[in-house]
Amino acid sequence: MTRFLLLTHQKIETTMSKKTLAVVSYHSYSIEVYDIILKPLFSNYIRIEKYPLDARSIKKGIVADLVLLSSYTLFQEVKKHVLNDTEIIIADHTLMKHGIDQIKQFPNGTKAMLVNINYKVCVETILLIHQLGCRNLELIPVYPDSVPAIDINLAVTPGEVNLVPKKVSNIIDIGHRVFNISTIGDIAAKLDVREVLESDRYLEYSRSIAPPSLDLDNILGENQILNKQLDTLLKIVDKAIIIINASGIIHSYNASAERIVGYKKEIMIGENATKMMPEIPYREVLETGREIKQKLINMNSNTTAVTVSPIVIGGILYGAVAAIEEFTEIEKSQHKLRVQLIGKGHKARYTFEDILGASPDITNCKKIARRMAGSASSILLTGESGTGKELFAQAIHNESDRKEYQFVAVNCAALPESLLESELFGYVRGAFSGAKKEGKMGLFELAHKGTLFLDEIGEISPTIQVRLLRVLQERNFMRIGGDEVISVDVRIIAATNSNLEALVSKKRFRQDLYYRLRVLPLNIPPLRDRKEDILALVDEYKKKLNADFELSDEATRALVQNDWNGNIRELINCVEYLSNIEEKLILVRHLPVAPNSQPLKEKAKDKDDQVDKMLADNRYSASEYLFVLEILERAYANRERVGRRSLSKKSDELELFLTEQEIRGLIIKLQDYGMVIIKRGRGGTKITDLGRTALKRLKEMK
Repeated sequence: MTRFLLLTHQKIETTMSKKTLAVVSYHSYSIEVYDIILKPLFSNYIRIEKYPLDARSIKKGIVADLVLLSSYTLFQEVKKHVLNDTEIIIADHTLMKHGIDQIKQFPNGTKAMLVNINYKVCVETILLIHQLGCRNLELIPVYPDSVPAIDINLAVTPGEVNLVPKKVSNIIDIGHRVFNISTIGDIAAKLDVREVLESDRYLEYSRSIAPPSLDLDNILGENQILNKQLDTLLKIVDKAIIIINASGIIHSYNASAERIVGYKKEIMIGENATKMMPEIPYREVLETGREIKQKLINMNSNTTAVTVSPIVIGGILYGAVAAIEEFTEIEKSQHKLRVQLIGKGHKARYTFEDILGASPDITNCKKIARRMAGSASSILLTGESGTGKELFAQAIHNESDRKEYQFVAVNCAALPESLLESELFGYVRGAFSGAKKEGKMGLFELAHKGTLFLDEIGEISPTIQVRLLRVLQERNFMRIGGDEVISVDVRIIAATNSNLEALVSKKRFRQDLYYRLRVLPLNIPPLRDRKEDILALVDEYKKKLNADFELSDEATRALVQNDWNGNIRELINCVEYLSNIEEKLILVRHLPVAPNSQPLKEKAKDKDDQVDKMLADNRYSASEYLFVLEILERAYANRERVGRRSLSKKSDELELFLTEQEIRGLIIKLQDYGMVIIKRGRGGTKITDLGRTALKRLKEMK
C-alpha cells in the first residue's frame, strides 16, 4: 500500500511539472491530425492542449508555456486570447512521402485544383508542394464558395476531400500537411526537451516525411571548397549577410550580422529566419521569387536597409540571401559616390576667418552666423549686392555638422524657369525633349545631408516657389517626369538683395515660403556702415594681388568717405584697378569713379536722404519699420508709454511675429537713423519729427 501511494505521488508530481504546449488550428479535425503527430513524440515530456479556432474553449483564454499556430494567418486572432507573455511560434509544414509520390506520377504541365479550407491555406500548400520539388502540376487554388476559372477533373487536396467539388471524379488525397523537422526541433528546444530529438520515434517520423528536393545545405555541402570560400567571403564584407534555405532555415550568418542583428551565430544557425527576424521580408521573397531592394527596417533599435534576393538555380528556388547595412553606412557610401560624381565643384571654400573686418557691425554679424551654424533651420541672408552673402553661406556650412557633405550653390536669377526646375529637382529619362537618356540628378539630391545655397531667391517664379515650399515642408520631392518620391535631408540657405516683404505684399512672393525661408534671418551690413574696415580691406586685397602702391592722405579720406554702393565687390575691383595703373602714389584723380556715380565726397544728410538710407537697410522690412513707428506715433498722441512686450504682442495680432529681442533691435536701429529717441529708465521711446517723415513715406508706399 505504501509503495502504491509513493508511485502515485511521483506520477502526480511528474505530471504537474510538465510544460504545456498549446496547439491552435482553424478546425477540430486539423488539431486531431497534429495531435496524432505530436503525442508519440512528446507525450512523455509535455502536456498538449488543443485549441481549435471554431470551438468555444479558445475564448476562455490560452495558458501555456508555448503556443504553436498551424498558420501565420492565425496570429492576430490568437494573440488576443493568450493570457500572458507566452511565446508564439508558427509551424512550418511538409507532406508525407507517400503524398508527394502520388503527385510525381503526373506529366509536366498537368492542370489540377488544389483544394483546401481557404485561399491563403491553398496558396501555402501550393508553395509547399513547389518547395518539395514537385513542379509538374499547374495548381489552381479552390476553396469553399470559390469557382474554378476553368473546367478541371483533377483535384489534389491535403486531407480535405469533403471540400472537393462534387463534379470532380479524379481526387488525389496527399494527406494532411504535417510539421517539418525544424518545427519539431523548435518545440523541443523552447520547452527544453531536446531528448525527444534522440528518440527512435523522432527518427522514424523524420524518415516518413518528404524532405526538400534539394536545399541550400545540400548544394553547399557537396563542395567543401565552395563552402570554405563562402565562409571567407562572409567574414570580409561589411554588410550583414544571412542566407536561408527554401524552408526558411538559416544556413549562413556572418560576423557583421551578429553586430547588426544582435544575436550570435551559434544561436541563429538552424533557426527559422522569419521567427527570429520577422522584420526581414524573407517570406515574401520565398513566396514570390522576386527580389526586395533597399527596404528600411528597424533592427536591434537601429534603422537599417535590407535587400533580400532569391537564390534560383535552373529555375528552382533554393532559398534567399539578405544583405543588411546600417543606414548611416549607406549615407556615407552615397556621399562618397556623389563626391565622385560631382567632382570638386560643390565645396565650400571659405570659413569665418576669411570674412575680414573688425567693426562692431561685422563682428556681431559673424557672431550671430556662428550660432546659426549649429541649427538645421533655414537661413535667409539679406543685404545689398556685393556684401558677401555667399561668403557667409559657405562659412556657416563649414561651421556646421554638415561640413563633410556638399555645399551646392545656384543663382536663381541666372537660369530660366524650366532650366532652374530641372537643375533643382532633376528629371527622369524621356521627361522632355532634349533630356539626357539616363536622366539627371537634381541639386537637391546632390546636396543631400549638406547645404543648398539659393542665391537671388527673390527671382524665382511662382511655379518654383510652390515646389520649393513642398520640399521645405515634406522633405521630399519627385524628379520631373518621375513618380518615385525621393526623401532628402538638406539645409537651405537663401540669399537676396530684394525686399522680400515688399514682394510678398505685392503677391509676387508666397508669404508661406517667405516665413519658411526666414526662420533664421541675417542681414549683412553694407560697407558704408563699417567704414572702419575699409582701409584694412584695402591692405588685405593689396597683399592678395601683390600690389605695391601707396595711398595719399586725400585718396585715403576719399575711399573712406565713398558710399561703396557695390560694397566689397566694388572695393576689390577698385584695388585691382589701382594695382594695374602702375602708379606708386595714388592720388584722388587716380581713383576709379563709375560713370553714373556721384563725386567722392560726404553727402549732406537731410531728412529725405536719411529716410532713403533707412529704407535701403534690408536688416528689417518696411512693414516692420511701419509697424513700430505707427504704434509709437499713436502712443505719443495718446500720451501713453509702450514697451517691447506690448509691441511684441501687437505684432503677433498683425502676423508679423516679432520677438521682444527683434523689437529691441528695431528700436535701436530707428534711433541710429534719428527716427526715435530712447529715454532712460521708464521714459519709453519717443518718435521724432524725422520719424514722422519716415512714417508718412512708409504709408504712401503701402
